[in-house]
Amino acid sequence: MRCTKIRTEQFEFNIKKIDNWILNIDKIKSGKFIRDELKVGNTPIVRLENIDTNNLELYAKIEWLNPFGSIKDRAAYWMIKIAEDKGILNKNKTVIEPTSGNMGIALACISMSLGYKFTAVVPQAVSEETKNLIRLLGAELLETSDDLCPRVGKGTDQCIALAKGIVNSFPNDYFMPNQYENEANFLAHYNGTGPEIFNQMNGNIDYFITGIGTGGTVTGVGAYLKERKDVKIIAAQPQPNHHIQGLRNLQESDKPAILSKRFHVIDDILTISDEEAFRAVRLIAEKEKLLVGPSSGAVLAAALKLEEKGLKGKAVLIFADDALKYSSVYRQFKVLDEETLRSLEELISLQKVN
Repeated sequence: MRCTKIRTEQFEFNIKKIDNWILNIDKIKSGKFIRDELKVGNTPIVRLENIDTNNLELYAKIEWLNPFGSIKDRAAYWMIKIAEDKGILNKNKTVIEPTSGNMGIALACISMSLGYKFTAVVPQAVSEETKNLIRLLGAELLETSDDLCPRVGKGTDQCIALAKGIVNSFPNDYFMPNQYENEANFLAHYNGTGPEIFNQMNGNIDYFITGIGTGGTVTGVGAYLKERKDVKIIAAQPQPNHHIQGLRNLQESDKPAILSKRFHVIDDILTISDEEAFRAVRLIAEKEKLLVGPSSGAVLAAALKLEEKGLKGKAVLIFADDALKYSSVYRQFKVLDEETLRSLEELISLQKVN
């Protein structure tokens, strides 16, 4: 892949915006983050004006402007709050969750800001930046030799099995939100992300495009939008044996319960290769000066496939997180230039989060 330098004033501005959630993590570590600051959602939608499309108007919902840097903040908050309200979770319990990355960071931050201990069970293949952030927060990190995205159903991997085994052995000591089955994951998007998108677009939306992970985003937003107009719901899934953290290939894993329950809201699933996703990451950086994570690249790649089919209208894309946790992945696959990668690494270094 060609690595193009993208240093501009707008790029520098977006680097600073990325820094916001890192500062929140620093507040949690130092005990300065207060419960009243914990507000998720209401993230902006921006028009992707510089990516050439003849028929589709592309809009991106910028989810790394959630307090801890990703769309997973939404479901994490809802799962914890509902568990508290039902009396399932109390201060005597440690929150534990199998995760491929962003949910681990979100739950670590939210749990600890509310006074709970947290344990993340992650596949070894998760980026080192993600694992380091979870450790820096003081959370316990357990690693298993699994695929990048924890599998569900037949052949459930060690990641989920280990977390469930710990909870079953010590039910009075641990609470597992279980993003793969917890209805709060769906509700976070049905009651939050979906209404936000519909209102921000004034109802003028024809396509909603997001990646497949647990299924909470695609079914929650999809169900909300379809109740109001004929919006086509498009899901991007990665190739088998992929390197796109947070997304799931449905040939490699059964559908999580959250996805299976409302799978019918999805109109089409587009398979995106690593190369297509990384090429789109670079395109977003060059054209829009936004530094996005691999799943956002996969979502744009899916949108460009729709454009190739001649589809017309307004499409809203989920940009789930930024590039901050993926400098090692982007260096491995030569996605971004070295100067940009060093800037990202400076932000996430121990000197920045201390």
